[in-house]
Amino acid sequence: QVQLVESGGGSVQAGGSQRLSCAASSSTYKSNCMGWFRQAPGHEREGVATIDFEGRTGYADSVKGRFTISQDNSKNTLYLQMNSLKPEDSAMYYCAADRVPFCYGPGAVEVVTEFTYRGQGTQVTVSS
Repeated sequence: QVQLVESGGGSVQAGGSQRLSCAASSSTYKSNCMGWFRQAPGHEREGVATIDFEGRTGYADSVKGRFTISQDNSKNTLYLQMNSLKPEDSAMYYCAADRVPFCYGPGAVEVVTEFTYRGQGTQVTVSS
C-alpha cells in the first residue's frame, strides 16, 4: 500500500511562491509515475504536473512556466514549486502515484486525477 502525505500549503499573496512536499512510503517502487492534481470548490479535479521515475515531467498549460515538479528519491519525497501564484491557483492540492503506461506527453497530466494512490491534500489559498 502506497502512503502519501502532503505538506507546505497555506496562504500567500498573488505573485508569491510556495513549495509543496509529498512524503511517500517506500512502497512507491510499485508506481512509475507521481504527480499533483488540485480541486477548488465547485470545480472538477485538474491535473497539474507529473514526473516519472527517470525525471521526465509534464505540466498543465495553466501552470506551465510557473510550477516545477521534482523528486528526491533518497528521501522518497515529491515536490511542487509554485511561483507567480494567481488567485485561480487556490485549491486543495493532492499528491498521487500509480503505475501507468505513460507519465508525460499529451494527455498524461489529465490522467493524474485518476491515480490509484493519493494523499489527503493540502490547501493553497492565493489572495489578490
